[in-house]
Amino acid sequence: MARRGKRKGRRINGWLILDKPAGMGSTSAVSKIKWLFNAEKAGHAGTLDPLASGMLPIALGDATKTVPFVMDGAKVYRFKVAWGEERATDDLEGPVTESSDERPTEEAVRALLPNYTGIIMQTPPQFSAVKIDGERAYDLAREGETVEIAAREIEVGRLDLVSFTPDNAVFEIECGKGTYVRSIARDLGRDLGCYGHIAELRRTEVYPFLPDQLVELPALEEAATEGDREAGDFATLDEYLLDIATALEGLPEVAVTDDAAARIRLGNPVIVRGRDAPVEAPEAWASARGRLVALGAVEAGMFKPKRVFAM
Repeated sequence: MARRGKRKGRRINGWLILDKPAGMGSTSAVSKIKWLFNAEKAGHAGTLDPLASGMLPIALGDATKTVPFVMDGAKVYRFKVAWGEERATDDLEGPVTESSDERPTEEAVRALLPNYTGIIMQTPPQFSAVKIDGERAYDLAREGETVEIAAREIEVGRLDLVSFTPDNAVFEIECGKGTYVRSIARDLGRDLGCYGHIAELRRTEVYPFLPDQLVELPALEEAATEGDREAGDFATLDEYLLDIATALEGLPEVAVTDDAAARIRLGNPVIVRGRDAPVEAPEAWASARGRLVALGAVEAGMFKPKRVFAM
């Protein structure tokens, strides 16, 4: 007797902009959303630490093909730094490794901020996903090893002081891919001579998504009860999904006919038409009737597909 194959879930496509609660890991959040939507495939665009809350864009189905474009986008965080202690994890989770009775002045903090904007070098935390000889730094740190992690170049668009007390300060940062906010807190404390660590962290934006697109988990859980899962009724839940192309804001769009779309889906290049169509673009997307057809590049007036999307 042949075995029945394991159900893979629905072929549902789109972006869900989750307001991840503090205390939940990013992987657990993706698993929860995948289960709620009964999705065949899911992934996220940028890990949030378990102690952090806020925007976690989750891609379902074919939206996972557009994850790299979101990963490369700017991010905005609001975070509180507690002065007086440095911790092994650079946040509340780890044990205290250094302490000081010194406390900074507001003037000293403000004077330091220009050093943390623009293109700067940053050393990731010991507890991070950086690979050292093929192993994750956090795995080595949990085994008690202290490893040398090379500083890397990051870009900080702005770092603003939102509020200040002698014991802590709240900042808002807009930064690029690869920035560790925990390292910012650690380095500020060291430069100020008082030590510091993250006490609160919330991600408020991940370009191109907006704060008003955030959805809280309880709302999704409630929506999941309104349909008959066994009968495949997910209509209420699916209303929370954004179109896949939402992630491609900022990339050139090439509008094509239905016939051209059919050729593209077979992997064939097509001539780019239209007065405003790009002649050259290393990254672009083709659409037919407003729907995403493929990701690709425009070379010498031809759109050449690299990844195609189902109808």
